[in-house]
Amino acid sequence: MKPILHPIMLAGTGSDVGKSIVATAFCRIFKQDGYRPAPFKAQNMALNSYATPEGLEIGRAQAVQAEAAGIPCHTDMNPLLLKPSSDHTSQVVLNGKPIGNKNAYDYWRGKGQEVRGERIDFRAEVCKAFDRLATQYDPIVMEGAGSISEINLRDTDLVNLPMARYAKADVILVGDIDRGGIFASVYGSIMLQTPEDRKLIKGIIINKFRGDMRLFEEGRKMLEDICGVPVLGVIPYYKDIFIEEEDSVSLEKKQRELAEGKVNVAVVLLRHISNFTDFDTLERDPRVNLFYTNNVSDISRADIIILPGTKATLDDLLELRRNGCARAIIRAHRDGKKIVGICGGYQMLGQTVSDPDGIEGTIASLPGLGLLPIHTTMTHEKTTRQVSFRFDGQECWGYEIHQGVSDTDQPFMQMEHCIGTYIHGFLDNATVIDFLLRGKTGEKVSAQSYADFKNQQYDLLADHVRRYVDIPQLYKILQGDD
Repeated sequence: MKPILHPIMLAGTGSDVGKSIVATAFCRIFKQDGYRPAPFKAQNMALNSYATPEGLEIGRAQAVQAEAAGIPCHTDMNPLLLKPSSDHTSQVVLNGKPIGNKNAYDYWRGKGQEVRGERIDFRAEVCKAFDRLATQYDPIVMEGAGSISEINLRDTDLVNLPMARYAKADVILVGDIDRGGIFASVYGSIMLQTPEDRKLIKGIIINKFRGDMRLFEEGRKMLEDICGVPVLGVIPYYKDIFIEEEDSVSLEKKQRELAEGKVNVAVVLLRHISNFTDFDTLERDPRVNLFYTNNVSDISRADIIILPGTKATLDDLLELRRNGCARAIIRAHRDGKKIVGICGGYQMLGQTVSDPDGIEGTIASLPGLGLLPIHTTMTHEKTTRQVSFRFDGQECWGYEIHQGVSDTDQPFMQMEHCIGTYIHGFLDNATVIDFLLRGKTGEKVSAQSYADFKNQQYDLLADHVRRYVDIPQLYKILQGDD
């Protein structure tokens, strides 16, 4: 019988240091070693989200981590999700359902939220979700958010050291050596904690190392000496393992230019773009050069144009009209280019988008691009569900997360040179991609299911982390024998 493990929290010296990926790796490693792990992130801020089997909404990273752990995702894995709608306001999704919008200032002052006259205590809610999860899984693989050393937010922090303290978790601090300043960021992150919280930090992982590992051996020992915490591993940067990322920082690293000799697929770069993981499968296709742009010239030269999802359909539609992209898309369609709209992009391709109740903001109504015969009205209720559908004679899968209702009950709408759908994951289906590329390339690509591909990548990630992290020492820590 396996010994019971403490919960583990992957905390960070900052944003985009690799906490999500390392947590995903540990979910897979614990599963491979015969445990039944589950991910947990008390509070996530992301526009990339996912629909659970129950039709509720969580952050995409926790859905990926659950997949790596081999279990269905659940809202208890990410009970509080913040979806930014502006620089100062976010939609608050609690236990999978939106409960309203919150000003960032009020949120971080810890005022909670009032729903139908009842005051909701966010800290109590995330703790209850953790407790429910902990009765079913072992270990709980927790993920922190941003930096653990934002001491001005310590009293209202729901996701980092206060959550680890509640869960009695062993904290492993992840630092990114690629961005520089690793000694200051790791040492500072530890020393800025209270004495009580400092004791929770049981190990350090240095992530994204480039070059000869031997050059950091002395630095590793120095870091252990000044911090009084063991360095459990130094993980090299990798390029040949593909794990979905939800952080908007990763979007900044995407391709932005056309390429010769390939099918050029332009994803229109919206200000409020969401669920850009929709394009990961197409991006890896060797026949394709997928790039992000709001340049009118690039759109006109692309072979296929995709309007992606957005957190603010009307605002982004207005911007498309201002910057000339709307005209460029309409002109490209007239020239026989294929246009694809997903979720908010689908709504924009219709005749009108209306928001009579001001759900998104102050814009009451706008004409769409007029390429599809649908009219959309924003509604208070959000649609979140997993779906199956048939495309080109094949069974396909995806999920819906959208505000607003269009006057059609079809999973997708197809007109000449134009396809629109509410389904995220639409482009993860090989039959859809082959249809889009038909006639544009004679090259055949062996069809590996997306599920098989992802499982292969989780195993590769686990192997990579096992190679460079002292897993036996980690187990000693989690068993309390450190």
